[in-house]
Amino acid sequence: MARTDDDTWDLATSVGATATGVAVGRALASRGHNPLIDDPFAEPLVRAVGVDFFTRIASGELDPALVDDNGAFGMQRMGDMMGVRTRFFDDFFMAAADEGIRQAVILASGLDARAYRLPWPPGTTVFEIDQSQVIEFKTATLAELGATPPADRRAVPVDLRHDWPAALRAAGLDSTKPTAWSAEGLMPFLPPDAQDRLLDNITALSLAGSQLATQNTQGASDAVQTMAERMRKVTDQWRGHGFDIEMTDLWYGGDRNDVVEYLSTHGWATATSSVPELFAAYGLALPSASTDEEETLSSMLYVTATRG
Repeated sequence: MARTDDDTWDLATSVGATATGVAVGRALASRGHNPLIDDPFAEPLVRAVGVDFFTRIASGELDPALVDDNGAFGMQRMGDMMGVRTRFFDDFFMAAADEGIRQAVILASGLDARAYRLPWPPGTTVFEIDQSQVIEFKTATLAELGATPPADRRAVPVDLRHDWPAALRAAGLDSTKPTAWSAEGLMPFLPPDAQDRLLDNITALSLAGSQLATQNTQGASDAVQTMAERMRKVTDQWRGHGFDIEMTDLWYGGDRNDVVEYLSTHGWATATSSVPELFAAYGLALPSASTDEEETLSSMLYVTATRG
C-alpha cells in the first residue's frame, strides 16, 4: 500500500515491519565466528514482535539461504549488509563519545538497542525518537529482559512528521552543547521536502562541533523505484515461507536533494564511504551481485558530517 501523509504503523506492518527486518539483520550479524557486531537484544525483540517468518530467521530455525536467491539484497546477505551498517553507526557514536560529546539523538530509533548495548561514557544522555507505540513496545520488552541502559536513556515518543524538535527540547536536549545524531536508513521513507526539513531542524539544534551520521544514495530519485522493485521481488520469494506483510511502496519518490550536497551548503563538513569501501574496511567479501546491484551498492554512501 502506498504511503500517505498521515499513515500509522506498528512493528508488524508497513514501515514498522522494516524496523523488525533490520533487527533480523542485526541478529544474523551477531552470530557466527568473529561477528562484526554484538546485539544480544535483536533476536529477543524480533521474537517479541511476533512475525513468525522473521522470528524463524532471527533464531536460526530457518536458513536465510533457503528463502531467496543469491542476490546482494536478499535475506541471505542480510547479515553482512546489516552488520556493516550497524558497525558504521556504532563506531560513529563511540568516536563522538571519545571526542567528548555526551548527548546523542537516534532518529526513528525503531528496535535499535544502542542505548542499552554500547559502552556509553558516564554522563551520556541518549535520546530515542519514534512513534509512541514503537517506543512503548521496545521499552517494555527490554525491561522484561532485564536490560538496563548504561546511559541516561530518554524516550521521545513523537512522529518525525510532527514538532519533534519541541519534544526533544522538552525531554532535555541541551542545544548549547554538541550533539551526535543518527538518521539511519531513514531518508527514503521521507518525502523530499520532509528530508530537507529534517536536516534543517538538525542543523538548527546543533552547536558547532555536533556530528551527524546518515546515508545517501546518489541519484536517489531513480533509486527509490529500483529499491521498490527489488523489495517486491524478494518478498514474493519470502511468501513461500509464510511471509504475509506488504512491504512495497514504502519509499517516497520524486526529485530530492543530495544529502551530502545539502549538508555541505548548510554549514557541515562531510565525509563519505561507499558500501564496497566499508566491506573492505571491515574485512568482509562484497556479496556477489549483478551489474545493476553493483551499481546500486556503489551509489549507497554512508555519511558523517561535523557542524562548522
